[in-house]
Formats: sequence, C-alpha cells, structure tokens
Amino acid sequence: MAKIEFACLPTAIGSMPHTEPEEACSIVRKYLPDIPAWPQLPKRSPKENMSIQFSEGFPGIITNGDKIHIERWANFESALGQIYADCEENNPSKYGVSEKYAAGLHAFLSKIKKTGIVKGQITGPITWGLTVTRQDGLAILYDDTLAEVAAKFLRLKASWQENTLRQISPHTIIFVDEPYLVSLGSVFTPIPEDKVAALLEEVFQGIKGIKGLHCCGNTDWPVLLGTTTDILSFDAYNYASSLSIYPNEVKSFLQRGGTIAWGIVPNDEEALAKESLSSLRDRLEEAMAPFTRNGVSFKQILRQGLLTPSCGLAALSPEAACQALELVAKLSHDLRRRYTL
Repeated sequence: MAKIEFACLPTAIGSMPHTEPEEACSIVRKYLPDIPAWPQLPKRSPKENMSIQFSEGFPGIITNGDKIHIERWANFESALGQIYADCEENNPSKYGVSEKYAAGLHAFLSKIKKTGIVKGQITGPITWGLTVTRQDGLAILYDDTLAEVAAKFLRLKASWQENTLRQISPHTIIFVDEPYLVSLGSVFTPIPEDKVAALLEEVFQGIKGIKGLHCCGNTDWPVLLGTTTDILSFDAYNYASSLSIYPNEVKSFLQRGGTIAWGIVPNDEEALAKESLSSLRDRLEEAMAPFTRNGVSFKQILRQGLLTPSCGLAALSPEAACQALELVAKLSHDLRRRYTL
C-alpha cells in the first residue's frame, strides 16, 4: 500500500456540470492545484455518462441514449478472449478513451501543467456490471463470464488511463467509482461479497500507482476496507455514521497506511447554500470523533485524509459546483493551517 500522507489536501470525485471542457479544467486548476482531477462532463454528451464513458471498445456494445447493452455477434467469443490475452500481456494500448467519450480528459491533458499528484477515475465493475445488460435484459454482473471479462476490460482501461495521466505526473491516483455498492447486502440486488471483492481486485491489478475506491452511499464498509485499496472515499456529509460503526476496521485500514477521503462538502444545492467553512469544519470533526475515541489520534486521521465533495458535481449549476470546490479548498487550507499539517 502507498504510504503517502495527504494531510487533507483537496481533490474531486470527477463529474462537473459544465459542457465546455476547457472551462471545467480551468476551475479544477484554480481550486485543486495540488491534486487536480480530470472532469467528466455528462451534460455535454450521453457518451460521458459514467457507464457509457468507459464502454468504448467492449465487444458487442450498443448504446441508445443513456441505455447500454451487449449484442453477441459472430466473433464475439474470440473478441472476449482477446481481452483476456491483453490482460495476460499487460497490453492496455488498445483500451483508450477517445475525446468523443471524455472531452474533459483530453482537455485536461493539454491544459494542466506538470503537477505533484494527478487524479483520474473509472467506473467500477459492480456499477458497470449492473448498468450494462445482455440482450435479454439481464445485467451482465449476473453472467459470470461477462462479469469477469468486464472487470478485465475495466482493468485495461484503468491501466491506459494511468499511463496517460503520467504525462502530467509520475504520481497518479485512480479512483474506482462504485455508487451501486449501496446495493451490497440488499435482497433486491443480491451480490456475493466474495464476488464483489474479486471483481474489484481484478480492476485494481491494472493500477500501479495509488488506487482509490469511492462509494457515495451506505454500504458494507468492511468488505471495501478489506480490499487492497489505498484510499476509501465516501460521502461523509450524509453517511458519516455508517462508517463510524466500524471503528476497528477503519483503525486497521489506517494502521496499514490507508487514506480516508472525506466527502464533506455536499453536492446538493439546497444543502450547500446552508453551509459555511466553520459549519463544515465542525461537521467533519464530528465525523472523525468516533475514531479518535477508538484510539486513533486526531492528527493521524487528518494526516491520512483527503477532502472532497460528497460525490460528483454534475447535478449542480456551474456556479454551485465552483462554490463546492472553493469550500473544499478553503476547508483544506483551514485545517492544514489550524493543525500545522
């Protein structure tokens, strides 16, 4: 595991409400100079929807608006086999994300100068597997062959992205975004824990640098903390108590060098309008308190922390998205100054 202490530096989850990639990159550069994250722009095109964005090149993929399914064709099985072969040979060169699918990434590569650390993100195998369906409507997560090959495909996509971001910095963070992990343990979406862990680890194998895992709701946190992820990213604004009931698992995660990314700035305009620097600092310190009561020093939690919005910002107005990033940056500066991090 990476042993970097981020000391509550700010970064972002990914999505922005803008349609002009250069504008989104300028805002990222302004507020997140230490760990800029390339902006996903789903309002620009359905192709930048988080599931479709990383589907480019998967055998038999058909998109219709924001829907996505797989149709088998004559050479379908051999095309799946090629993904296995490319994983074995560690050959991600054919698994790029084009400008049509990620204008924000390509603008980012040209606009962001060399930096200390750079962050990217990719949709995780559980969320992708529950979003993409077969022709008969079954989510591919429930087709063992397609679920496995999808994880390998995303592994190659993550590897390509990491290699590409190294044009900006040799120090990379790739978040695996898993909003659908809120279904973990649900009777409506039965997903065995061992399958979740195995699919996540498959994608992690494609990430040589720092790997993160983001879930923006309540989930079975011990399953996630038990993976090899270096960073656990969660919505600390709305779900802090869901993580605090696992103080021992969090303590073990921190002891092995893990980082918690505290999503403390809300991505809801109504909630955002009510918050200030001091109210968010109080809320964050309250979220961290259960772990200090379990023997983890407050300074350690801060040193092994990142600050982010609670989730992506695409649902906000452009003005509110700027406000959210500004608050993340100001809170980071305040904590680093106040506690001499």
